[in-house]
Amino acid sequence: MKILFVFHLPSGGVETLNRQRNVALKDFHCEFLYFQNEKSGINDHGAPVYITNNDMEIKNIISKGNYDLVVVTSAYQAMPRLRNLGYKGPFIFEIQGGQYEDLKNMLINGNKTIMTQAKGILTPVTPYIIELTKKLLPALPRYSYNNCINVTSNSANANITSPKSPYVAWIGRIQENKNWREFLLLGKKLIEYNSNIKLCMFVDPVLSTPNDRNEFKKKIEELGFGNNLMLLTDVKNDEMKEQFMKIGNSGGFLCITSKYEGATTYVALEAMTSDCPVLTTDCNGIRAAVIHNITGKYYQIGNIKDAYMQSIELMSDLSLRKKIIQNASTHIRENFSSERYASNFNIMLRSLGFKNI
Repeated sequence: MKILFVFHLPSGGVETLNRQRNVALKDFHCEFLYFQNEKSGINDHGAPVYITNNDMEIKNIISKGNYDLVVVTSAYQAMPRLRNLGYKGPFIFEIQGGQYEDLKNMLINGNKTIMTQAKGILTPVTPYIIELTKKLLPALPRYSYNNCINVTSNSANANITSPKSPYVAWIGRIQENKNWREFLLLGKKLIEYNSNIKLCMFVDPVLSTPNDRNEFKKKIEELGFGNNLMLLTDVKNDEMKEQFMKIGNSGGFLCITSKYEGATTYVALEAMTSDCPVLTTDCNGIRAAVIHNITGKYYQIGNIKDAYMQSIELMSDLSLRKKIIQNASTHIRENFSSERYASNFNIMLRSLGFKNI
């Protein structure tokens, strides 16, 4: 069975999901189409990847591909476009995120297209996404299950020691939803607590506006981090496991300050499978992965004092830290495995009428 996955561009969580599900769906032939790319390169998907917004090139891809199924993520306008360019098979429309109002408006504006083109809706296990699809796309079959990650770590090998020079990490785009200001304010307080703490910000330099980047630069200068802040860009995905293990072994953690996340953000999954504990806001999709003081920690968004206290406990309470790291690894293995994703995907296909899978 040949499947084409379609998205706007190879970046962020959807790009990671595509690479991960190509591993999970090894019994299928998967290919990937993105309409644009703003980076110098892309991560290896282990499968054919096409990047084009040209109708003739897309028509040729559709003709040669002879796909049994096309999964379109977010870009609902792509369904009638691909249909006009020669695709005759079924569509599944996938939603992976978006802020509540933005997603609501998208589903309202695209309602007719989605209802007439898609055979089913695929979403992560995120309450507000499920709620909106039930309300605005009531006639379509809905399938909700966790995304997947290929787990290879062993939390029994985690290095649990009193931290002397912890790394505290943040990953994302310099955009309002990622709430980078809050991380900088927390980081300032943590450095006042321990001057050896290093803040590591893995920043996407492309997907932000010049104004956002200028505001980011001004805030850094205002807070005066000096050598305590490291900005890293264009770190390849296959290097991130080593980075997370380094952060975890230092006695530090990954901090997620997002206001909204649709699916469980992949940086959380990657950290949790690399023995790096997570402190996060309650940003919707993260609930499937992080359980407070069991598989990670939450802090109240906007409450720097709470974030600070949770951070100190995560670094200093070694018994709690060890429990969180071990529980997180087990939780991800059981609920986000490639095998479980493949099983759920197959159940979805059979429900939609596909037989020879």
